Amino acid sequence: MSVYAGKYLRIDLNNRTWQEATISEEEVRQWLLGSGYAAHLFAQEMDPNLDPLAPNASLYIFNGLLVGTFAPTASRTSFCGRSPLTGIWNEANVGHHWGAELRFAGYDGLVITGAAETPIYLFINGLDGSIEFRDASHLWGKDWFEAGDAMLAETDPKGQVAGIGIAGEHLVKLAGIMVGPSHYVRGASRGGMGAILGSKKLKGIVVRGKKRPDYPDRKRFLATVKEQNKYIKENSVGMSLLGTAGGFQATEEYGDLALKNWRLGSWPKAAELTGAVLYEKYLIRHTHCFSCPIGCGKEIEVPEGPYKTPRGEGIEYETMAGFFGNVLNENMEAGILANSLCNRYGLDTISTSATIAFAMEAYEKGLLTDADTGGLALTFGDPDVVLELIRQIAFREGVGDLLAEGSRAAARKLGDGAEDFAVHAKGMEVAYHDPRGFVSMAVNYATANRGGCHLEALSYWNGYGLTLPDLGYAEVKPRLESSPEAAKMAYDFQNYFSVYNPLGLCKFIAKGKVGPERLTEIVNSALGWEWTPEDVIQMGEKLFQLKRLINNRFGVTRKDDTLPKRLLKDAKPDGSAGGNLPDLDLMLPVYYELRGWDEEGRPTPERLQALGLG
Repeated sequence: MSVYAGKYLRIDLNNRTWQEATISEEEVRQWLLGSGYAAHLFAQEMDPNLDPLAPNASLYIFNGLLVGTFAPTASRTSFCGRSPLTGIWNEANVGHHWGAELRFAGYDGLVITGAAETPIYLFINGLDGSIEFRDASHLWGKDWFEAGDAMLAETDPKGQVAGIGIAGEHLVKLAGIMVGPSHYVRGASRGGMGAILGSKKLKGIVVRGKKRPDYPDRKRFLATVKEQNKYIKENSVGMSLLGTAGGFQATEEYGDLALKNWRLGSWPKAAELTGAVLYEKYLIRHTHCFSCPIGCGKEIEVPEGPYKTPRGEGIEYETMAGFFGNVLNENMEAGILANSLCNRYGLDTISTSATIAFAMEAYEKGLLTDADTGGLALTFGDPDVVLELIRQIAFREGVGDLLAEGSRAAARKLGDGAEDFAVHAKGMEVAYHDPRGFVSMAVNYATANRGGCHLEALSYWNGYGLTLPDLGYAEVKPRLESSPEAAKMAYDFQNYFSVYNPLGLCKFIAKGKVGPERLTEIVNSALGWEWTPEDVIQMGEKLFQLKRLINNRFGVTRKDDTLPKRLLKDAKPDGSAGGNLPDLDLMLPVYYELRGWDEEGRPTPERLQALGLG
C-alpha cells in the first residue's frame, strides 16, 4: 500500500456487477485525485447530450489525494458529474469520516453507472474484500436520519455511510448526498447530486475498512503534521469555538449578508442571532472531521418547544444566512429546525433557502397566488411557512413541485419578470456572500465552474482580514472597488483553492493562514514529492481550465459569465455596502486575459498547451 490506494471501483447497477480499475502514479501527478481525477475521467467519457438523471449517466466519487492520512483536515470527498440543477459540471464536496473509511477499505473512489430496478444500497467491506448489493426496499421512503442509521445497523456500526433522504428519492434538483449517522450529518449538497442517486434507486453506500496509508518517510511526515496542526490551531481559534456561525453578525456589518431575497442592506436583528448566542444555549459538543485540528462542527439540540429539534449537526453560516436573513426569520429555534429538516430530507440549505426566498418575493409580486400555494401565504418573516415549504419541496407536494426544480427553472416557468429576482449564476443559487460587498466575488461567481459557488475563490476572506503573503496578498485589498486588481484576486484565489478538493483538504486551513508554501510542505512530506508553491498554483489553474473545457462542451460561453440583475443592477439601499455595484464590464476582460480565454470564453490552444492540456 501507499499513501493513496491506487485503484477505484466501477459499479454497474444495471447488472449489479463491479470491477476494479487502477490509477497510475503518472495519472496522480497529472490530475491528483478528488475532483481533479474525476474531471479527467469525466472529460474522457462524457456525452454532452446525456441527461444527468439518465440511467447510463455516471456519478464519479473520489477522495482527495491525502484523504485518510494524518494531513490536517485530510477528509474531503468529491461527488462529481453533470448537475441536475445547472446542467453543467458539478463537484459536491464533503468532509466527515466517510472518505477516510473508503480509503481504509482499499479504494480511492467509485464510478457508479446504470440504475437498479428496485431500491438497493451498497456495502463495501474492506475487512473481507466483499462488495454487496443489498435490498433497500424497506428503506425507500424513509428520511436520511432513519435510513442512514438503519444501513449502519444492518452492516457494521463501525462503518461510515453516505446516501439520500426523501428529496433525492423524489429527484428534487436541490437534493444533496448526506454523510454520517443522524446525530452527525454533513452534506455533499450543492448541485442536486442526491437526485442522481435517486434516479439510480441507490439509497446509500456503507464503507468499512482497515487498510491504512503507508508513507515514504513517516517520521518526516508526522513532524510536519505536528508543526502544521499547531500553527493552524493558533490561527483558527474563532472557528474552533463557534464554527462558521461565528461570523454571522460581521457579515451584516460588512454588507455581505443576503436579506429579503438580497434586497435589504442592513438588519439589526442579526446582532441577536449570533454564533455566540446559538452555542451558548444549544451546544452539546464540538465535532471534528477526520484528521481535523480545527473542529468547526457543533452538535446541538433544541430539547423542547414548538421547534423541538433532535440531537444533530449544528447550523452553519450559510444556513443561518439563508434561513434567517434571506427569509427574514427572527426565530433562532425555527432556523435550527429548518437546518435539521434539510439534513433529514437531504436538501442543500443554500439552494433551498434561496428558492424559498425567491418564492416569497414572487408571492409578494403576485406571480404566485393562493391558488398556486394551496392557501399558504408565502410571507417574509413567517418561520412556519419556511418549514412547510421545506417539506413540500422534499416531497414535491403543492408549490414545492415547482420549487424543487430550483429558482432558475421556477422563474422561467413563472415569467413576468421573475428571472430578474432569481438569484443564481449558471443555474446554481448564489452562496451567501454578497458581490456588492466584496466585488472580487462578482468575478468569481460569474466564472466559477459550478455556478454560484463561493468556495471556488473565497476571496472575500481577504476583505475580512485574511492575508496570504505567499499568494501575493500580504495586506487587505479594497473590497468595494471594481478594478483590475479585484479581477486578479478572483483569478489568484481560484487557482489556489482549485487544488484543495483534489488533495482532499478542507479550505478552512487556508483561513488558518495556510498558503501555498505551507501546503507544499504538507504535500511533499506526505508523498515524497518535490513540489514548489508555483507547482501548486499551476496545478490549480490546470484543473480549473479542465473543468472550463467540460463546461464549454456543455455550451457555456461568455454570455453565461454573468450575474443576476439583482446583484448587478440593484444596489443595496443602506448598510456598509449601500449603493455599491460590481462592474463586470471592467473586470471580466482583465480576468479573461489572465485566464488566457478568447472572446467567447474558451481557453486558447496556447494556454492549454502551456498547462499540459493540449
